[in-house]
Amino acid sequence: MSIPSFLEALLNASLIEYMAVITGIVSVWYSKKESVWVYPIGLINTLLYIYLSANASLFGESAVNLFYTIMSLYGWWCWTARDRDTKKPILHISKSSSGLIALQLLFFGLIFLGLILILTYLKSNFYPGTVPWADSLATAAAFTGMWLMTRKKLESWYWWILTNLVSIPLYIYKGYALTGVYYFILLGLAIAGLRSWDKKIKSGLAYKINLDR
Repeated sequence: MSIPSFLEALLNASLIEYMAVITGIVSVWYSKKESVWVYPIGLINTLLYIYLSANASLFGESAVNLFYTIMSLYGWWCWTARDRDTKKPILHISKSSSGLIALQLLFFGLIFLGLILILTYLKSNFYPGTVPWADSLATAAAFTGMWLMTRKKLESWYWWILTNLVSIPLYIYKGYALTGVYYFILLGLAIAGLRSWDKKIKSGLAYKINLDR
């Protein structure tokens, strides 16, 4: 996409896309702050992007936003759960064990392989505008990041960084210039979130607990 066409697409972005971008940025900002508001605001964002992604034949991204919606409800419950005796939050920021790292890599790999087979078939038979490898990569990384975010695992930010790096050119290519800029902003927030959570762990503000599932 040339610079003039990129700017034109940016100016012609729909109200729905602007709303999705704003709620997404606010949601990630709250996740960086370890605030439960990440989830209710994120629900608005994911529902809007289910519509936008399907409209652009990005069915992997539609699936990931449906997954986000479901996991947002689960994450909301996890982040607000409190100990019955102390009334303090049960869940704290922590690093993944070696076993959980292996599990998340397996989880990512299976989703990526499954999606690329499905999307390649859809591209060949129904939707020629589909971009199987990029859509599958962004989706699998996002699935993994969202799962780990519900458990407040530091490594979730690495998966978000990968998701954003792939999504920036993917959405610009599909004509959603504003969303491409949005993912660029999210990339910066993901890097900041990684640093913020890592700093909390090192300073003792976060407590490592055995919540690997």
